Amino acid sequence: MVRSRAWVDQRTGSVVCSAPPDQAKLATDYMDSLQHRVPSWYVLQSKPRQAERAQLNLERQGYVVFLPRITVERIQRQRRQLAEEPLFPNYLFIRLQRWVDNWYPLRSTRGVARLVTFGQEPVAIDQQLIEAIMQRCAQRTGPPELQPGQPVEILDGPFAGLSAIFKAPQGEQRVHLLLNLLQRPITVSLPRAQVCAVS
Repeated sequence: MVRSRAWVDQRTGSVVCSAPPDQAKLATDYMDSLQHRVPSWYVLQSKPRQAERAQLNLERQGYVVFLPRITVERIQRQRRQLAEEPLFPNYLFIRLQRWVDNWYPLRSTRGVARLVTFGQEPVAIDQQLIEAIMQRCAQRTGPPELQPGQPVEILDGPFAGLSAIFKAPQGEQRVHLLLNLLQRPITVSLPRAQVCAVS
């Protein structure tokens, strides 16, 4: 039977122990297993334009899934409309325990293309990063803020179809724009709903 040895370090006065190699490996494996028991976030790639479908089917199987969404502006029939779209197109996050959860159904889930790996190993995403993304998505519930000097398009009213430059907000419902009329820059005030950022 192999026993560990112990002695007193003359410089520090502390007791130093040396464990046999097999015991040291067991301790390392045990610590690794403890880490794998903690759920972590991993990245799934969905099939093209099927992230929502993948999320729905995974949640039906009992998995915890996070699909970050943001609010964006869309122009439809000369009207500014707000729409939600994925922050990372064709990618979503799933929370799993490495040696506890069943990973095999992931590949056969409708909408899922693959689990993102480096080499053969799935890489866990830092919990703080996921929380920061969740917080950002929760805050982006309204239209994107316009920045001074940003090009915009006027969608409705007497100036519909003209391009302008955003100068500053005027309260919560209106904006100041810089229009170039008759070779002269003119400042006008319009409802925010009639203006859309030019991408």
